[in-house]
Amino acid sequence: MQIAGVVVVGPAVEVAGPDLGSVRIDSGDLLLLAHRVRQQLDDLGARDTRIVVTSDLDEYAIASMAAAPVDAYGVGTSLVTGSGHPTCSMVYKLVARSASRSPGAPLVAVAKKALGGKTSVGGRKWAARRLDDDGVAEAEVVGTGEIPVELADRLLLVPLVRDGEIIGREPLDAARTRHIEARAGLPLSATQLSRGEPVLPTETM
Repeated sequence: MQIAGVVVVGPAVEVAGPDLGSVRIDSGDLLLLAHRVRQQLDDLGARDTRIVVTSDLDEYAIASMAAAPVDAYGVGTSLVTGSGHPTCSMVYKLVARSASRSPGAPLVAVAKKALGGKTSVGGRKWAARRLDDDGVAEAEVVGTGEIPVELADRLLLVPLVRDGEIIGREPLDAARTRHIEARAGLPLSATQLSRGEPVLPTETM
């Protein structure tokens, strides 16, 4: 079972019983939630259920939770990249499905349901980078539906696979050139290596 910032232990124990193997906390105040989850599990008789914590953890985050009732930690990003290197944190989620097996069938929007006010918008998304008058990137824009004309030539997404066929392959030199051009269009603050707020704000339409 996964807990995303909201404690919903009861239904899990109802379904799996007191022998529930483990629960995962992946966002929110991890220290506080770990204590709340442990208390709820114990009150429901699931005293052997383990608590696993994830969410961009590094050695410092783990050390800060030394007093928490946590049985295991899931470390991914910091393990792969090493401490001190900037990363792009993202997840893949299903946003639409075909209404039928027929070719060309319309898509039905799919939105993740979550508790605690966490919102999710279904439907196929598009993403574009808006430039200011000097040609420097000023915002990432994400939306559904029709793509605004002024952003049509600044799309960040390209199709890679369609109907099982690779359609997005390109020479390595082309990828390098595109990377250099895209990087040149970023504000100077984007070159810093320290962690901080996103250089470009994300806007929705």
